Amino acid sequence: MDKRPAPGGVRRNKIDRKVLVEERIQKIIARMGVASRRGAEEIIAEGRVTVNGAPATIGMKVDPSNSHIKVDGKLLFRPEPKVYLMLNKPKSVVSSLADPQGRPTVKDYLKGVRYRVFPVGRLDYDSEGLILLTNDGDFSNALLHPSKEIAKTYVVKVKGIMPEEKVGKLRQGIRLEDGKTQPARVRFIRESEANSWIEITITEGKKRQVRRMVEAVGHPALKLRRISIGGVKLAGLKIGELRPLTAKELQTLKQEAVAQK
Repeated sequence: MDKRPAPGGVRRNKIDRKVLVEERIQKIIARMGVASRRGAEEIIAEGRVTVNGAPATIGMKVDPSNSHIKVDGKLLFRPEPKVYLMLNKPKSVVSSLADPQGRPTVKDYLKGVRYRVFPVGRLDYDSEGLILLTNDGDFSNALLHPSKEIAKTYVVKVKGIMPEEKVGKLRQGIRLEDGKTQPARVRFIRESEANSWIEITITEGKKRQVRRMVEAVGHPALKLRRISIGGVKLAGLKIGELRPLTAKELQTLKQEAVAQK
């Protein structure tokens, strides 16, 4: 019996093997904990990534087991242990690892953390509260994907006494410059002589969304604090303090990240 492969058989076997081991370059970089998937695409576009000495391109497929992948001239090694942290970000701190204006960043609060982590999403400079940090790019990408509609809850001190009518408008959705917001959960907490406190939960991530929503109904935010992401609450953590997520908290977030909305 002729045991030679059918015409093209060897070629198909080689292709099948490559399909099994190759991954998109931005996914490999994210898995290595260098940056989120989106951040990996940015550094590739900037020409900071090479594969076997040649510039990488977004979307190219690479076999990490036999390729020399470098970021800023440094060779990537095996993936680090996955790290998941919670920070109670202070006000007047930028939620990134570097700031061209020289302002304080969340990196200033990572002393003692052995592995390079990055923030999952943003919390604006003037706000405080819960921000997650990790070196797990897939986890970060899943939490940030708009289709997941991860709930984020804020406590907001607004100027003036907010009537129920305005609270109702926030619940229904507010038309902003970049489109109407989705319905929000809003709870009136209390009022003082000149200000009100409300709790608001949103499931989208427009830039400075909560501040723009309350300003649109005539009650600018005086103070804003994020207290929950995906059911994981900021509790017992002082401003500026950092701690690892518990196994239960991590499980909660991962379930949210894979849930079909």
